[in-house]
Amino acid sequence: MSAAPPAGPAGKRVLIHDASLRDGHHAVRHQLGREQLRAYAEAADTAGIPVVEIGHGNGLGASSLQVGQARLDDDTMLSTVREALTRSRMAVFMLPGWGTTADLERAVAHEADVVRVGTHCTEGDLAERHLGYLRDRGVDAQAVLLMSHMASPERLAKECARLVGFGATAVGIMDSSGHYLPADVTARVGAMREAVDVPVMFHAHNNLGMAVANSVAAVEAGADILDACARGFGAGAGNTQLEVLVPVLERMGFSTGIDLYGLLDAADLAERELMPAPPTIDSVSVVSGLAGVFSGFKTRVLDVARREDVDPRDVFFELGRRQAVAGQEDLIVEVALALKAARSA
Repeated sequence: MSAAPPAGPAGKRVLIHDASLRDGHHAVRHQLGREQLRAYAEAADTAGIPVVEIGHGNGLGASSLQVGQARLDDDTMLSTVREALTRSRMAVFMLPGWGTTADLERAVAHEADVVRVGTHCTEGDLAERHLGYLRDRGVDAQAVLLMSHMASPERLAKECARLVGFGATAVGIMDSSGHYLPADVTARVGAMREAVDVPVMFHAHNNLGMAVANSVAAVEAGADILDACARGFGAGAGNTQLEVLVPVLERMGFSTGIDLYGLLDAADLAERELMPAPPTIDSVSVVSGLAGVFSGFKTRVLDVARREDVDPRDVFFELGRRQAVAGQEDLIVEVALALKAARSA
């Protein structure tokens, strides 16, 4: 296990982790096809993007009626992208409960270079067995805490230290609802940086238009790995826009090792081939960010709200009040029906 480089001035290397082919799946109901995956993976590889993540939006083993059935199975997605990458490393994501050790075994068999195991921000212990399995096989096993705005900087730092003890080679947080402002990020990443000696990562969503600013705050606070997606392709209002973040970091004096023109070409291809339109910050996305609700709920909330004739903004605020987390999609229906009944009463 190598120690993370210290947080420092300009010149520090920042590792960019491209989640377009995983988080972007949320935006198209997990329906990306084989040729779309191959085309973008080749473009990202040509640009020298260090890590390309692939899979269902909710990770390995998650394709289901509850959170969306993917057009392709995990094996097909992994083999397609693996064949397309010659320079970039391939990454996968798994949430315990959706994915299993068998899914990890298949990912390792497909030569996944990086495996991320995600849990709710206060439940890092759920990753212990999976991180141990990956550690024993010499895989770069990273751990990430979701819905991180629900925990204090001190609690997140404590969870990260435990994850390192379980075998995580890097740890980090996701702003799963796009709720953060830069000061929130600085406090949390700073606390994590002090608690661990492995690389720290940060993953932003753009519900309040702060994704690039929050990513900059993260790297200035000591983060070593930043997630981003081409054109922001991702759940809800989208993720940090990759082709904006990289030149911003380079202008600040940080190093990414990514070719600018190649990056811009990959982003143009993504807009043309992967998405009906780039993500936008619409009214529902703003409410989702304010309410602190998982961005991946957006499509499902809109569908259920339309069917039950209730205001999706009310659904989001009530989900936030109930502290709903990823995997609780069934709660969307319950909330909508409760709002409909209250209106009738």
